[in-house]
Amino acid sequence: MSSFENLRIVDNFYQTSLFFPMPTVVISTLCEDGTTNLGPYSLIQPYYVAGRDYYAMLLNCRNSSNTAQNILRTGKCAINFIDDNPKNFKEAVKLSWPGDKPSEKMPKCAFKLEKSYIEEQDPSDIRPMVMTDAIEVIECTWMRDLDGATNDKPGCLDGYEGPYHDFNGITSQFGAHFILRIDKILMKKRYSDAIINGVTARDFPNLPVDYGYRDSKNFWFHKKRRLRAELLPMRAQSLQSVRYAAERADDKIKFTDEALMCIVNVPRVFLSTVLRGCVEWARENNVELVTEEHMKMIQDKRSKEKKK
Repeated sequence: MSSFENLRIVDNFYQTSLFFPMPTVVISTLCEDGTTNLGPYSLIQPYYVAGRDYYAMLLNCRNSSNTAQNILRTGKCAINFIDDNPKNFKEAVKLSWPGDKPSEKMPKCAFKLEKSYIEEQDPSDIRPMVMTDAIEVIECTWMRDLDGATNDKPGCLDGYEGPYHDFNGITSQFGAHFILRIDKILMKKRYSDAIINGVTARDFPNLPVDYGYRDSKNFWFHKKRRLRAELLPMRAQSLQSVRYAAERADDKIKFTDEALMCIVNVPRVFLSTVLRGCVEWARENNVELVTEEHMKMIQDKRSKEKKK
């Protein structure tokens, strides 16, 4: 006999039938009058993470929301990550009531805003403002060409008629999905320094977790506790297996055993990518035999690029 109970699956199942951990973010978009609207969301996640010429997030929302209507019109938004201070979560909940117009809720909003980083660099690229107190921000552009969503337009607040798209644009009578290209990742210096120089448990920001489930009275969220580090299992490959991959990476560029020992702990799934990067460096520097010293130079180059 099963040790589980079978719950009925209903609309908004992530809130009504599950305890589902999610992020809590505030998405800023541009209104028709050029002002910025803020809307809290949890149904957002990484989408394209590797193997394409850009990276992307996926947002799931009501197609009649201020956020969806603004994205349909301008294609621009910013994802602001707030900290877990209860007053910030309370402010986010205040912004979440369906049907509130930006002109009604934004004058009462306590979140401070500043000009988009992208717009500061290029004034012709008009963007929604970003939250000054955010820990990190992702500035995005909706990829409206995907799934044939080019002709999806704002204006239908009582529901859209089909046909509907599968994964981008208007995907149901009341729903929308937006594949958002990541244009910039912005982060407060304290946390960017940690990522560049090495993260410890105390370097993680205090990001809230929204547990999805809500009743007729409350939203529920969780404050960050001290993180626990769990060491990754080190599965060192044999030098012979790394040599096998290296000899097939390029027909001219070769590696010494000492050079290959520098990457013997790289997980197999990433080994080809690492070797391609080494080969590209060798070609750029007219090197045909990559040594341990060259590998240190490659690693230094990557560290400097990451800092930039």
